[in-house]
Amino acid sequence: MKFLDYAKIHVKAGNGGHGCIAFLREKHRPKGGPSGGDGGNGGDIIIIANSQLSTLQDLSYNKHYKAERGQHGQGNNKHGKNGQNIHVKVPCGTIIKDVKSEKIIIDLVENNQKCIIAKGGNGGFGNARFKTKSITAPRIANDGQIGEEKIIGLELKVIADVGLIGFPNAGKSTLISKISNS
Repeated sequence: MKFLDYAKIHVKAGNGGHGCIAFLREKHRPKGGPSGGDGGNGGDIIIIANSQLSTLQDLSYNKHYKAERGQHGQGNNKHGKNGQNIHVKVPCGTIIKDVKSEKIIIDLVENNQKCIIAKGGNGGFGNARFKTKSITAPRIANDGQIGEEKIIGLELKVIADVGLIGFPNAGKSTLISKISNS
């Protein structure tokens, strides 16, 4: 088994869906008014610590994670569907760093500890949200926000099972080289 203790991945959260501009038209309501629905929120990228994993090898195969975008709003006050979240499992003891700023974002040490690493964009408002007493038929709607995008480094803390302590020049290196055939 190949042991990997460092991986660099690109994560992109989903964009929010756009709001809709629509007007209600029914037989018995001649001036139905605005009925544009809101857009759905974009999906998040969530990293979960799992005690059953021991290496970052799975992340070496898939280096790009992109969450689903939120659907756009529709007429008749229909809100868009939220985007699906992406769950990335890593072993316990993983340190997550932002590659650009070299800052540590979080240290995942407990089993099932979660961290939203990239937040999805909020959905935009439809024209039904902009209706006021003076503006009864607004022709404006908001676009959805853009989801976060970043490159993160995952570093696995390795803890030794055995430690070798002794005085200098006592033959520690010689012992290890003979035992491990290095």
